[in-house]
Amino acid sequence: MWLLYMAFGLNMASLAPLVGDIEPDLAISHAAMGVILGAWQFVYIFAAIPCGLLLDRLGSRRGLAMGGLIIALSGVLRGYSEEHLHLLAAVALFGLGGPLISAGAPKVISEYFRGARRGLAMGVYITGPGVGAITALLLTQPVLMPLLDHDWRLLLQSWGMVALVASLFWIGVSRGEPKRREGLPQLRSASADIRAILALPAVRLILLMSIAVFAINHAMGNWLVQILMTFGANAQEASLIAVVPVVIGICSALTLPGLAVGRRRYTVMASLFVCSVLGSVLLLSMPTGPWLYVALGLEGVAAGAMMTVLILTLVEVPGVGEGRAGTAGGFFFSAAEIGGVGGPVALGVLYGGAGNFVSGLALLALLGVFLVGSVIPLRRLLLTPE
Repeated sequence: MWLLYMAFGLNMASLAPLVGDIEPDLAISHAAMGVILGAWQFVYIFAAIPCGLLLDRLGSRRGLAMGGLIIALSGVLRGYSEEHLHLLAAVALFGLGGPLISAGAPKVISEYFRGARRGLAMGVYITGPGVGAITALLLTQPVLMPLLDHDWRLLLQSWGMVALVASLFWIGVSRGEPKRREGLPQLRSASADIRAILALPAVRLILLMSIAVFAINHAMGNWLVQILMTFGANAQEASLIAVVPVVIGICSALTLPGLAVGRRRYTVMASLFVCSVLGSVLLLSMPTGPWLYVALGLEGVAAGAMMTVLILTLVEVPGVGEGRAGTAGGFFFSAAEIGGVGGPVALGVLYGGAGNFVSGLALLALLGVFLVGSVIPLRRLLLTPE
């Protein structure tokens, strides 16, 4: 699962370091390139729910294999692009494969693991896309492009082949897919599953929380370098400092979800949201020295585990379980990507209007406060017998 998600991150981030090579080669404007870079997210929002429904019918083995193969095809086709529309279509195709991986991963974990091991397993696989993205960003220009004689097409096709290898490996190791356990509800029509999922108040609240979590994570991830530059760091320094929350986030993902078991989950969840609020508030004060690293550390702790603990909670909501984990995951990522797109856009608009990040960081702090407050009703919904 980690390898599939790593290939997801690798192909997701593959275009960003190649913009300067692709634009003149295909005679693409900056505006057109922006549309291409965002094409897969637009498709993803609408494809996530159908992909989740498909997962619950095909099973995780076939569903994830299909997702990995679509991502591989997207990567290979990017390398054959001869004009703007070709590249746009190839990138948009990624938006069909991506949700099968994102929604399928929690389904796999719910089938194979129980208790604290379930949280640990989720923490392990969630580091995959980050590692893939970092690999693409760090190796593309300084290492791989010179080795490939600056052939960006061949590089994109190579990343697609990595996804193909990951898919074939998944097909091989998932032969022992657990059989559906007795007592699980038999799947009915797609509309019945959708109604059943949305009828659960806890699911509706988690979907709303997912928008806020993705808005915070994506806004901070996309704008942190620029935020640090407003504090006085140059571009190289800011890029290096921005690695701090990424590293801490990986450590957080590998440890904290495993602690989020039973009633303790809500304490862990609230603590993560508090870390997010405190990190944004500290950054609002334009910290220097050790306080800057404290703020970045808090942001890293929160970003590394917030989404994982929330997904873990979702798949264990009574009425979801293994039988509807794919559908619920589709709803989760469809809703969450609204925040994933809206968060960076909101921060950019506020930055453009004010010339600083005060309003944007205040918005992220308020979203964190909303998340902290949401833990109380969520706990009541899930722990109070109906």
